[in-house]
Amino acid sequence: MTKVSPVLGEQMQMEAIMSVSADVSFASDRFPKYRIGPDYEIFDEEKEDPQGPSLKEVIVQETAQLVEQHKRLSVRDLASKFDKNLTAAAKLSDEAKIREVASLEGHVLLKKLRDALESLRGRLAGRNKEDVEKAISMVEALAVKLTQKEGELIQEKFEVKKLANFLKQASEDAKKLVSQERSYACAEIESARAVVQRIGEALEEEERISQTSGKQELKELMEEVQEARRIKLLHQPSKVMDMEHELRALRLQIREKSTIYIKLQKELAMSKRAEENGFSLYEFVGSETLGSSLRIQPCVDEAQDLSKCSIQWYRMPTEGSRREFIAGANKSIYAPEPFDVGRFLEVDIASNGQKVAVTTTGPIAAAAGLANHLDTLLRKPNTEFNVVISQMNGRNYSSNSVHLFQVGKMRMKLSKGWITKARESYSTPMQLCGFRGGGNSAAKSLFWQARKGQSFVLAFESERDRNAAIMLARRYAFECNVVLAGPEDVAFI
Repeated sequence: MTKVSPVLGEQMQMEAIMSVSADVSFASDRFPKYRIGPDYEIFDEEKEDPQGPSLKEVIVQETAQLVEQHKRLSVRDLASKFDKNLTAAAKLSDEAKIREVASLEGHVLLKKLRDALESLRGRLAGRNKEDVEKAISMVEALAVKLTQKEGELIQEKFEVKKLANFLKQASEDAKKLVSQERSYACAEIESARAVVQRIGEALEEEERISQTSGKQELKELMEEVQEARRIKLLHQPSKVMDMEHELRALRLQIREKSTIYIKLQKELAMSKRAEENGFSLYEFVGSETLGSSLRIQPCVDEAQDLSKCSIQWYRMPTEGSRREFIAGANKSIYAPEPFDVGRFLEVDIASNGQKVAVTTTGPIAAAAGLANHLDTLLRKPNTEFNVVISQMNGRNYSSNSVHLFQVGKMRMKLSKGWITKARESYSTPMQLCGFRGGGNSAAKSLFWQARKGQSFVLAFESERDRNAAIMLARRYAFECNVVLAGPEDVAFI
């Protein structure tokens, strides 16, 4: 059994320590304190960073400040800020280069330290060898950690370089913008100076002209004033008032005579038609205008009761021309609709094999103010009317609640609140006309067939709303190449 003396052990340790290269320098006189975790992960003691915030934090902070101040900085201040940031980016780039050099020196030091520990491990045995192996593993872990730090440093260097290029380009753009704005400002200043000079010259020229022509204009003005005074003296106010009263009286007489003339003309036409058709048994009651209702009534005692007669209404473009059948108009009351304006209406009354025809004295006249009201509605994209449903699908509708009837440029809609009764685009199956079923509210009602199998009779608040809705819907449908008319109506506009 060999005996090893303590002196020999100390000599071997000293020889191992002296074999380390002489150019290796350590940051401190003691070995740093590390703790090895699972998977040989090294944890060192946390200590404050004497160099301040990291490079990435500086970049993020500077970028946020640039974004916040971009809206309130002028072009000149922005260019100055870009220059400062460019300088800061260059400084950060230099610091990154210094860190890269320091990282390279760290790799060299770690390699030399590992070589020294490897040589020392070959000379030691027992527990000292285990300590050396543990130190070697710690050095290898430090090398891995240093490599990771070096990767982060390369990434930060790339970001700094990218930010520097961006700031450099932005600084050049800002300088160009400043130069361009300066040139624009100079051009505007020169233009303003030229305008001011031209205005000054024009004012001087006007002053010279006014001095030469002022006396002549004053003389002409005095002559005009004198002539006006002379004319005023020649006309006495009393004579003018008498002439105005006479003109007013003449206007009233002309209006009364025009009314009497129209009335006599209608009576003459009725008597002439009675002579042509023989003895007339029936006549119309009501105004022959759009928005009113025409009612047939007997004018002699020998006339048959209308409830026992069959009635059919027709429209004629001109008196005596070919008649056009009005489907569904078979009651004693008929409300003219916009299609009837400018046309004669005629009704056939048949009873006991005899037929009597009654014709209006003139064409149906348009409603006053309806054209202007329609022009106002055409300026809106959609027009809404309050209506009450009288019939639905040919049956009486029991509810009298108010619905909303919307006439748009592409479609029509009937709804109550969020419930939609019907909503259809303009198409060939759609029909729209005045209500032809008679009754006291015929002038306020219309018939609308949204599609085959779905029809409504809607009562409006006034005759004007009913006629405006019909004319508005027909105008929009015509723009969609669709003609809206009643059942069996001739397609005309």
